Amino acid sequence: MVPDMERIIESIIQGDQDTVQVLLDGYTTQYAECFFFNTEVQERKKEQELEEFRKNKVRDDAPDSDSDCDSDEVELDLLLRERLATALLCFISSQLQPAVLRVCLQTLRILSRDRRALGPMVTDSALLTLAHLGGISLLQACPQQEERAEDQSHSQIHRAASGCEEAADADATLLAVSSVVSPSCPVVACDAKNNDLVHQWCKWTDDGHVMPAHGKRDIQEENIHEEEIEEDGDVCRNEAIKVLCNVIYNSPRAQETASTLRLLQGLWESLKQGIRSGELSSGQFYKLRLLFLLTALRPELRLQLQQERGVAVLTKALEQCLAVRWGEGYEVLNDSTAPPISKKMYQEVIEILKTLFNITHRLHRQEPDEEDAALYRHLAAVLRHCLLLSCDGEGALEELQGHTVNILSALPLTCLDVLLSVCVDKASHKWEGVNMDCVHTLLLFMDRRLNRAQKLKEKLIPVLNLLTESSRVHRETRHYLRQKILPPLRDVAIRPEQDTTLRGQLVRLMTHVDTDVKHCAAELLFVLCKENVSRFVKYTGYGNAAGLLAARGLLNGRRKPDNSQYACQYSSDSDSDTEEYREAKARINLVTGRVEAEQPDPMEGMTEEEKEVEAFRLISMINRLSQDQIIQPMGVTAEGRLAPLWSQMRGCTLEEEEEEDEEEDMDLMPEGRKDKQME
Repeated sequence: MVPDMERIIESIIQGDQDTVQVLLDGYTTQYAECFFFNTEVQERKKEQELEEFRKNKVRDDAPDSDSDCDSDEVELDLLLRERLATALLCFISSQLQPAVLRVCLQTLRILSRDRRALGPMVTDSALLTLAHLGGISLLQACPQQEERAEDQSHSQIHRAASGCEEAADADATLLAVSSVVSPSCPVVACDAKNNDLVHQWCKWTDDGHVMPAHGKRDIQEENIHEEEIEEDGDVCRNEAIKVLCNVIYNSPRAQETASTLRLLQGLWESLKQGIRSGELSSGQFYKLRLLFLLTALRPELRLQLQQERGVAVLTKALEQCLAVRWGEGYEVLNDSTAPPISKKMYQEVIEILKTLFNITHRLHRQEPDEEDAALYRHLAAVLRHCLLLSCDGEGALEELQGHTVNILSALPLTCLDVLLSVCVDKASHKWEGVNMDCVHTLLLFMDRRLNRAQKLKEKLIPVLNLLTESSRVHRETRHYLRQKILPPLRDVAIRPEQDTTLRGQLVRLMTHVDTDVKHCAAELLFVLCKENVSRFVKYTGYGNAAGLLAARGLLNGRRKPDNSQYACQYSSDSDSDTEEYREAKARINLVTGRVEAEQPDPMEGMTEEEKEVEAFRLISMINRLSQDQIIQPMGVTAEGRLAPLWSQMRGCTLEEEEEEDEEEDMDLMPEGRKDKQME
């Protein structure tokens, strides 16, 4: 049976904690995995109607549409959830037993999944209460906000008691709800009147923390109960921030309120205290999740965290999570015998990486000063360590490397030299005396995402851009990637896009429907060819290469000077051809990039007159298609770009007509004037 929400609300108003705990336990059990409440109501109604039909074998007259009959029940259910949320928010503001507080917060977390029922949870008083229970001390210096929060709290109590509550804000529309988790808060004191047993076992300090009460029980029994109280306190803190995460994720109004209440400052101070002390609390992950949501959804908070040295503090938190050991310079020592990182550590690292990306995603456009460059090199060295870590499960490793690549692609290119400036050992991948472990890992990561072929724009573009820009700046990286992606050609019997190697996979992307994916794949291959047009065409075929060449004005085969900030001075080494390629070079079709089978001559056996007739027919068909705007014949200009062919021909025709007119005028002139004009 589904718990009666009206009975729960009545018990909350009466303050009967034992009854509330029993009823809410049933409610949370029923809806623990429920994310779409209206669907639940409709499905339950349909099941009841089907059961009645099976019993009676007769279906009552039903309306043409079930939307009208369901709408009243849906609205009533929504109203009851809002009333329940209002009552719970008032209830948790008082002193409760830890177990009762825990189940109240669990119920609020379930209710916060429905963005239509968030009205009671987006108020100042609700967010202040949840933040306090989550262990976040808000740096609030505005008395008006405190008064407004108190007024809102009193009005909520009145509305909950009277059974009416305003609907959720109609503008509170955001992303689809997902299950979100959270962190920590000071334990709320237990009411001695409602819990004599707890009153005997513990006493409450003025600041609301639980302390053991000595004298009546065995010390061992007291220690056991103290651990239970601490566990309950951690769960309550975690549940409170879970509710905050859901509310902020689902409501733009809550995001604005959180920004006004300076929730980020309080959360940031709480995190910094744990990071500086080196003792990360059990609720660290949930606080990091809330920090990520705030910086992801509010641009001004991103900038604020960046100005408060967020990169340096989060980098230190990352070092603490991974227990980083430093060598010389910017080298992090890797232990190949170390076990895979734990799930808890992995989750915290992921949240730190996501928040770091939020505040660093525009840094690649900036030229850092000496202090910032040192900070970003320090971060890049830690990120290199993240790339080389091992995790339990391929999915965990994939996610960890994906977020690491996102941040690396956002850092200034001049700070990525630390990825290569590490010592070379026997187990390292090396090229030209440089450690290529990081580049090799990025190459394998790109290969895995190429094979999955899902969400390419989101998952593949960051690593393509990172490898492309690194190849432009670092000669050793380009040489290593070229040997792995574009080795010397030997098999020229198949088209480049039909090849199963990395080259073939990237060439196939050059004709992808997504222009961003197409451009990034082509750009990487073009850089690996040192932006040489003939070499680029050799490895990809002119048909695949035409898109990038046209966009860059290189269809005439000449390279344009690059005046960009990171313009690369490519070496002058030549592209060595294999013996197989040199033998087949004369027979390779430049458009397809392979040796085509010899085809019979279609003009064989035709007379010159018949050939001329076929040529005129072809010109006539092209002209008709062009006039009907089905095709537009194009030509290559002197600047290497495509332009309509008719405009070029028209220009030539006009020049010829002007020359002919001048010749006719000269013929009509008298001999004397003609000689004078010629002079």
